[in-house]
Amino acid sequence: MDRTERFYKIDQMLNDRQVVPAQDFLEELGISLATFKRDLEYMLERLNAPVEWDRDAGGYRFVHSGRGSPAYALPGLWFNASEVHALLSMQHMLSNLDAGMLSGHIKPLQAWLKAFLGCADHSAEEVEKRLRIVQATKRTVSSKYFETIATATLSRRQIKLRHYSRQTGEESERTVSPQLLTYYRDNWYLDAWCHLRNDIRRFAIDAIRHVELTGDKAKDISQAKLKESLESGYGIFSGNKVKWAKLRFTPERARWVAAEQWHPQQKGRIEPDGSYLLEIPYTDDRELLMDILKHGADVEVVAPDTLRGRAQDEIGKMAVRYTS
Repeated sequence: MDRTERFYKIDQMLNDRQVVPAQDFLEELGISLATFKRDLEYMLERLNAPVEWDRDAGGYRFVHSGRGSPAYALPGLWFNASEVHALLSMQHMLSNLDAGMLSGHIKPLQAWLKAFLGCADHSAEEVEKRLRIVQATKRTVSSKYFETIATATLSRRQIKLRHYSRQTGEESERTVSPQLLTYYRDNWYLDAWCHLRNDIRRFAIDAIRHVELTGDKAKDISQAKLKESLESGYGIFSGNKVKWAKLRFTPERARWVAAEQWHPQQKGRIEPDGSYLLEIPYTDDRELLMDILKHGADVEVVAPDTLRGRAQDEIGKMAVRYTS
């Protein structure tokens, strides 16, 4: 019986009986008193088990947890893939935050994550050693700007910012009402109501050159409107004028793409010849076009004609560059 199984057995014995003498645990679990005490200490300190020694009854028993007490939960035998990814992502994000960003709150949270990752029969050190997350396109975010933006978002205050557009190479000044902070493809974005454009806009935080709080209250945008603007299209670009792209992948590439989610509302089917037809909504073709072109000759834009034309233009420019 491994340690996690013992936790479940201890829990079962305490639930099935009013009081359990220590000797009963030792005999039924087949362990020493020292091992039992270590297990119990772990359950008390790490799993918040509401167990106490009843001197009069001569055994251990569960006690009622008061309101506000930490939740008691037994560990799973192991985490599934999505749970491991979520925990490691949190740990990785925290470890890579600038020291000035929420520094007073990060260390306790990191310690909790480390303990939680190692709560089965695998130490946290072994988990960190054997599992990793690779970030390939992360961009540096200024801690002082991130803190100000986060403060404004949570306290519902407007901010003035100067934003650098990589597309035009120019800077613009805006007053915005922050709505959401979004972490997407290893980078941070601010979703806000832009008072200059009178519409919802998304700003890459690493492209913000200056930011300051104002004394004005932020304009609140409904969750429904934010969802419509920010989630209707493909990727990071906002907008509500939705078009649908139809892409055909070769049978070879279909083995990968058919298992991928490009958008929550996508439609896909395997064709008789083994190719994969994928339909996805988009409002701005820039990010979508990049993701299409990375598949090279294994994908064809079937519709709409405007997107097909954009792909043809880019492919033509690429061909010229490699033949000149």
